[in-house]
Amino acid sequence: MDIEELDTTDPAARRTWFEVMERAVRADRPHALVTTLGAVEVTMTSPSTYFARTWLQATVGGTVVGTAELELPLNENTDVAWAEVDVLPTHRREGIGRALWQAVEQRARAAGRTRVGGEVTVDLAVPGAGLAFATALGAREKHREDHLLAELPVAAAPIDPDYELVTWQGRCPDEHRPAYLAMRNQMNADVPTGELDLEAEVLDDARLAASEERLGRAYDVRVAAARRRSDGTFGGYSLLFVPHGADYGWQDDTLVMPEHRGHRLGAALKAANYAGLPQHIGLVHTWTAPTNTAMHHTNTALGFHVVEHMHEMEAVIA
Repeated sequence: MDIEELDTTDPAARRTWFEVMERAVRADRPHALVTTLGAVEVTMTSPSTYFARTWLQATVGGTVVGTAELELPLNENTDVAWAEVDVLPTHRREGIGRALWQAVEQRARAAGRTRVGGEVTVDLAVPGAGLAFATALGAREKHREDHLLAELPVAAAPIDPDYELVTWQGRCPDEHRPAYLAMRNQMNADVPTGELDLEAEVLDDARLAASEERLGRAYDVRVAAARRRSDGTFGGYSLLFVPHGADYGWQDDTLVMPEHRGHRLGAALKAANYAGLPQHIGLVHTWTAPTNTAMHHTNTALGFHVVEHMHEMEAVIA
């Protein structure tokens, strides 16, 4: 067995890495939402100024049988590394996952990181060995979210007549950017993180623009926002991604600003985004912490149901 860094200048090597990762993830997660090859291509070929990333692979006899990704935040949380390790079922319990983890840990420590975090997702019907593997490496659960699925169309959720819908695709229009940035930063500050000790990501216009440009190369990005008619203030937004060429979407942020709560804006914004999707989009994925009872209720009322538990794990490596 050999552990090596992926040559991201090689298109064939990038594709092989992606295909092995996808096969490994889907082996015991039939409902998994896996990143697309298009998104991987953008990330691997266009380095970010906000994150440093390394991709590793394990080979046996020249064949790739396991993958790992290491992500180092460069602005906030510079003591943390984020990692994912995946191994094909045919080569599990051979020490390959541990070897990939050790390579990740070594690089994270060399970069001055003292903690490594990552997600372990477990299907409700097909529990895999991921959680036991992470625990055996010394990682501990710090937060949990439910992965929910909904088939479209969802239940109707009209917007409060005191508000109007404002929607856009791709880049946020200039006239809405200050309000959108304020809401995005409120979301980053409010999102439940359990016992994870993390700084909230702070967006400015340049960082938002960089994110919009990169995301637009792999996703159809859709935003629905609520604006109060009486004074023009924005009360909330919902952010949805549809990978290019896919038949599903995934729900990212949904936020209602504190002073605008109590008007069922969250449900209305989600429903508005889904209603605008092309007819071939049949599923939407989303994630909600069980402790976020208001949003959990909103999701289940729309027709979402829980299919997986996502455990956010953390290992101290200092």
